[in-house]
Amino acid sequence: MDILGESKVNDNSWDFLTHAEGPKGKIEFTHDQLISEPSGNLFAQSQNTGMGWDPKKLWGTQFMILSTLGGMRGDDGEPIALGHHTGHFELGMLIETVANQIKEDDGIPYSAYCSDPCDGRSQGTSGMMDSLPYRNDAAIVMRRLSRSIPTTKGVMGIATCDKGLPAMMMALAGTPEKPTIIVPGGVTLAVEEGEDTAMIQSIGARYAQDEVTLEYAQDMGCKTCASPGGGCQFLGTAGTSQVIAESLGMTLPHAALTPSGTNIWLDTGRRSALALKNLVDNKINTKAILTDQAFENAMIVHAACGGSTNLILHLPAIAHAVKRKMMKVDDWTRINKLTPRLVDVLPNGPKGFPTSVFFSSGGVPEVMLKLRDEGLLNLDVMTASGKTLEENLNWWEQSEKRHFVRDQLVKSRGIDPEDVVHSLKNSKKKNMTSTVTFPKGNIAPEGSVVKSTAIDKTVIDEDGVYRKIGPARIFISEADAIKAVKDKGPNKIKAGDIMV
Repeated sequence: MDILGESKVNDNSWDFLTHAEGPKGKIEFTHDQLISEPSGNLFAQSQNTGMGWDPKKLWGTQFMILSTLGGMRGDDGEPIALGHHTGHFELGMLIETVANQIKEDDGIPYSAYCSDPCDGRSQGTSGMMDSLPYRNDAAIVMRRLSRSIPTTKGVMGIATCDKGLPAMMMALAGTPEKPTIIVPGGVTLAVEEGEDTAMIQSIGARYAQDEVTLEYAQDMGCKTCASPGGGCQFLGTAGTSQVIAESLGMTLPHAALTPSGTNIWLDTGRRSALALKNLVDNKINTKAILTDQAFENAMIVHAACGGSTNLILHLPAIAHAVKRKMMKVDDWTRINKLTPRLVDVLPNGPKGFPTSVFFSSGGVPEVMLKLRDEGLLNLDVMTASGKTLEENLNWWEQSEKRHFVRDQLVKSRGIDPEDVVHSLKNSKKKNMTSTVTFPKGNIAPEGSVVKSTAIDKTVIDEDGVYRKIGPARIFISEADAIKAVKDKGPNKIKAGDIMV
């Protein structure tokens, strides 16, 4: 194996150049620019022509596209190098669509990346110790990347998953004076026959307890990610983060949970580029969108959707970045008592539809229509569309897009959209539980959080309280706890045990 290069691989493998002619044309600097502009702004144009930009088109409005792109995808869609997860693998398609739209409008797009890890991939490993620190580090890096080209007038963030999208929202929230917009990376398609990406993560434990066969585990493990892009098919942290981005007003309506790699996904990217230009033209910046009322809307939509408890961690961080009121336990408690859960989506019930079906039923704006009818939302908040939430919802209610996606759901899957996003009346009829509860007691005097939807309704007492007395199984390491779950011997976890 010739590692050091004792011989040529082929006749031209060692060819190189030391000089080149340079780009054709000239940069049309003005006298005033050469006199008054910082040297960095002048050198930037040399860099831009060096990268191949037409020197006659250097003076358009500049936009920064930040993303969590990961892996390397060939033109044929085949992987050249894998990413950490599907959630960032197809984002290059969105970036290309957005950049082309900016160019079409005589703007100048820049693209920068800060890729993100996968919480699913790092479960049960030491990699999980870097997950939350990554969020904070990435938010700082993304914000610095944005600020490193101060001549940009607007910033777009494209991100998908558990820590990458919260980091992106924190980064843009920390850029309060500039217009910004989020394009969520969407969701991976649901597998026709198989397990979703939540259920498959317990395949090792189920196999260890003889609940599934080796052949079944091999088959299900292969097919669960039914397409190469997008976040998980359940409303975990990734999906909930997309819902939160939209309910804050940081995205266009019906942008969250779009099936990755599809035409409607690319169309959202293209329209988001138009929206960002509109925000710049009308001087609508981030702090005009991220108000205290917008954060309250996000909490209400979180409760109505059955969102991940991790957003109780992320949403205050976003609020802190834009210097808004940070929500406390009492705020979450008040909103969860006030707001009914309306959405039937994995991993919640009653049926547990995948996120792509939630999108097809109308997604976040459909939920907001129901909440509007109950008088629960702040409707006068500004959004990334350049319109208020009330204007967005009035548009959505009559829009061709709404009727199209809902009709497609009926035609392609035979699913009634009203069985996915319920009215308050139907939610009560199906006895759908609230989203989160914050118990206090001697173990947690300052409060704790329980995802109410995770508790089997059959074990809840008539007064709505879950009570459990049983042997406490205490573990001082994650490895020991996992071993007990998979154990078949006397130390195995038994029905009725309480793991601490």
